[in-house]
Amino acid sequence: MDSALSPDIIRKRRRKVILSVALIVVLLVASLWLLQHSLSSSVKRSAITTAVVEKGDVENTLTATGEILPEFEEVITSPINAVIKNVLLDAGTAVNAGQSVLELDKEFTKLELEKLKFQLELKQNNITKLKLQLDKSFYDMKANDSIKQLKINSLQAAVQDARRLFKAGGGTREEVEQAELDLKVAQLEKRQLENEIRNKQMTMHADMRESEIAAQIQYKDLDELERKLVQANIVATRNGVITWVNKNIGSKISEGESLVKVANLGSFKIVGHISDAFANQVRIGMPVIARINDSLLRGVVINVHPAIQNNVLSFDVQLDDRSNKLLRPNLKLEIFLVTATSKQVMRIANGPAYKGAATQDFFVVQNGKAIRRMVHVGLSNFDYVELKDNVTPGEVIITTDMSQYKHLKEITIKD
Repeated sequence: MDSALSPDIIRKRRRKVILSVALIVVLLVASLWLLQHSLSSSVKRSAITTAVVEKGDVENTLTATGEILPEFEEVITSPINAVIKNVLLDAGTAVNAGQSVLELDKEFTKLELEKLKFQLELKQNNITKLKLQLDKSFYDMKANDSIKQLKINSLQAAVQDARRLFKAGGGTREEVEQAELDLKVAQLEKRQLENEIRNKQMTMHADMRESEIAAQIQYKDLDELERKLVQANIVATRNGVITWVNKNIGSKISEGESLVKVANLGSFKIVGHISDAFANQVRIGMPVIARINDSLLRGVVINVHPAIQNNVLSFDVQLDDRSNKLLRPNLKLEIFLVTATSKQVMRIANGPAYKGAATQDFFVVQNGKAIRRMVHVGLSNFDYVELKDNVTPGEVIITTDMSQYKHLKEITIKD
């Protein structure tokens, strides 16, 4: 049978447990303190970058991509259905106005032109023939009208003779009435013929006009085809540089198909692209900053394309310096759309230390040490970050990522 432990033994065991726990806690605290101070209490000056707090402007921006294109680019299309016969100049070649770029095989169009000429000649012959036929028909009707008039004159004389004879008692009333009836019939026939002559004249004029209009239309088609044949000599219409040319010799091309692009490389624009998530923030007149290597060019949004393709919004940027020597056609670059601007505020150069939060800790260099401070952050862009408080112009701030030191309030900077 087990016996109860004495109070002394219980006290000793309890004291031993308490001492063990206390020892473990002290060891843990000491380990943490040693770890913090041995690993993170100092940093080499060569391992950090710094920036001086200064006064200046900060612009808040949206990042987008862009492509430089000639501001004015002429697309020369084929005026006819043809076959590419020869390419005289390649892309990248400078051209002068009037210089030949490409040759087309125009034989098929020339045959069409000759066919139109024959058709037009046939149409003109038909017009002459119709005019002769109409003139003959009109002449015959006029002759019949003259015959009718002679007949009326004869019938009028017969009526007078019948009336005289009736008065003299040598004729009858029926003979007089018959003569008068014949005269009225002849007069009605003449009026009918005169009406037919008027209608015939109007019809003649209408038929002639219709034939002449058809001939004029055919003449215009002929003139248009001759003009297209002249345009089929593919030449540059202005001085510039060929940016693209269809080099598929022997391939068939349709009327209106692109053959050559000639650009004026003295003036450029930027076509920008940004996610449609920012579509409601992009507007005409919005300031834009374009970065080429280490140089910045400014401009404004002059056009926002209405259609969104593949979740991307496109827009056109007009540069302030459209002829800058850094601009090259089809060059891809990073551009920044300015959404807001703060004037003459405290700022530092942007760096890895900035995490994008509205409030965050920065390390300020003072007397060989880096002191942690909480700072409210305003606008930011690719170059600068606005600091609203807890710093003063002239102070030096570490811009290197200091996340591993976030548990320290102070760091020693070693040379």
